[in-house]
Amino acid sequence: MSDDLRKYVRDRRVAVDDRLRRFLDDLSGCPPRLLEAMRYSLLGGGKRLRPLLVLLAHDAAGGSEQDALPAACAVEMVHTYSLIHDDLPAMDDDDLRRGQPACHKKFGEAIAILAGDALLTLAFEVVAAEYPAATAAACCRELARGAGAAGMVAGQIEDLAWEGVDRGGGGPPPAVYAGDPPLAPLAEALEQVHGQKTGALFRACLRLGAYTAQGEKVGGPEPDLLRRLDAYGRCFGLVFQITDDLLDVEGNAAETGKRVNKDAARGKLTYPGLLGVEESRRRARSFAEEAEEHLRPLGPGGDRLVGLLRMVLERDR
Repeated sequence: MSDDLRKYVRDRRVAVDDRLRRFLDDLSGCPPRLLEAMRYSLLGGGKRLRPLLVLLAHDAAGGSEQDALPAACAVEMVHTYSLIHDDLPAMDDDDLRRGQPACHKKFGEAIAILAGDALLTLAFEVVAAEYPAATAAACCRELARGAGAAGMVAGQIEDLAWEGVDRGGGGPPPAVYAGDPPLAPLAEALEQVHGQKTGALFRACLRLGAYTAQGEKVGGPEPDLLRRLDAYGRCFGLVFQITDDLLDVEGNAAETGKRVNKDAARGKLTYPGLLGVEESRRRARSFAEEAEEHLRPLGPGGDRLVGLLRMVLERDR
């Protein structure tokens, strides 16, 4: 990562964190214990990749950074809600997040569930309050699609099913009972799961960046820009997920801030488990190259999006 991009990422993370604190400080009527849990999870560290995607897409679309910050914060609220709920015993059952006890381990399951609910709804309040009506409506739609029943939530359902454990989702898909199914269909199924669980919210981030920059134009953002951001977002999500799977196999808890080697123990369908470590790395590089091709027509406006993707490809946490 270049020094310019490293400074950009560092400065924008600080700006996002400052704005997140302001949004929480401005909450009125929130019970103190609930606010403490929200603050604990939202401000407890993190890569801020999703806000960065909003800001970078906004830049690529010709917008002013300050206009994108509320949307960037809203996405981080949705992401944090998903982490709180994913860590619960009924879901991924993790007791460590970002190097500290998961929200439910510190505050109890009930408060954790409500903190997640509060962050999810606050995200939509922020977008609705901070943007003109047309932009706010478009951003709420994209955020709901990315996080909702056909997006992140759908991916979580499929992810749980592939564990081979019935947690109310109907149990594993029939293919896991059919002996040794062909590799290609399983790889396609894995890509679909993560295209929803991880990629859908990444694509929503990029669209929020475009809408906050061009949402008030007649006809909204340029269709070609949206298509290219969608294609990049799909590849970005897959690169992120493959590297995440590799970190679970090769990383350690001190570096990643969460438990490792848990996916195989739970029977999860993962890239290294299905394809092996080297093939997983090759696929990540291939998806990264494809993403760069999608952005090439954007010229310098897409350079930092390319740089962020390379940072994800090389990450160790």
